[in-house]
Amino acid sequence: MRLAFVAADTAVARDALARLQSRYPAVAPEAADAIVALGGDGFLLQTLHKSIERRTPVFGMNRGSVGFLLNDYREDGLPERIERATPVELHPLVMEVTTTSGMTAKALAINEVSVLRQTREAAKLRIKVDGRERLAELICDGALVSTPAGSTAYNLSAHGPIIPLGAGLLALTPISAFRPRRWRGALLPRTARVRFEVADPRHRSVSATADQTEVRDVASVEIYEDRSITLTLLFDPDQNLEERVLKEQFEP
Repeated sequence: MRLAFVAADTAVARDALARLQSRYPAVAPEAADAIVALGGDGFLLQTLHKSIERRTPVFGMNRGSVGFLLNDYREDGLPERIERATPVELHPLVMEVTTTSGMTAKALAINEVSVLRQTREAAKLRIKVDGRERLAELICDGALVSTPAGSTAYNLSAHGPIIPLGAGLLALTPISAFRPRRWRGALLPRTARVRFEVADPRHRSVSATADQTEVRDVASVEIYEDRSITLTLLFDPDQNLEERVLKEQFEP
């Protein structure tokens, strides 16, 4: 098995990189059968984004903080661990943005697409699902659409639901909603297309972010899942992502 090693720009991750490269033969990521990513969850997402064209499986080992999407760091028997690993297939969200100047932009998100107010003024959003208006006005700090894999990240901190990986659902979650005050969001089929329209984009400016890609001064955002793109994460059998997502729902 040809392995590539990549690491976040931190001392602990770079040290792990040097130790593993001295122990195992390594190739460039574009020639690898699997990529070993050393860092935190954010770095793992960056690695997945960079591997989208090649669709190379990624085995992450935690050299960061939370490490929800990562395996434990162990140096012994790494090729054997990867051969025994359980694959989890992920499908990203597409974010299509139109700005107030008429510019368009497109980006992919593995965790979530979020829209957020840029100023002290609350955002005013109109929400459509599959072309039908579902909420005429949401006054809020923002809102997001999350994949199941991302439902334990920003979505969870915004009090959105945790979604099992095989549920076939997306989470639509408001961020600090003021009106309607009791609206807590919605669970949508993965085939849904969500559109956020900014009611007053010049005076209540809003940005849109797909993982690490941010576009500012947006007028509208269209979000949908692209099932033609499959990304593969590898997990030790005893640390399967399905089990982690389920366990997270029972954490005190």
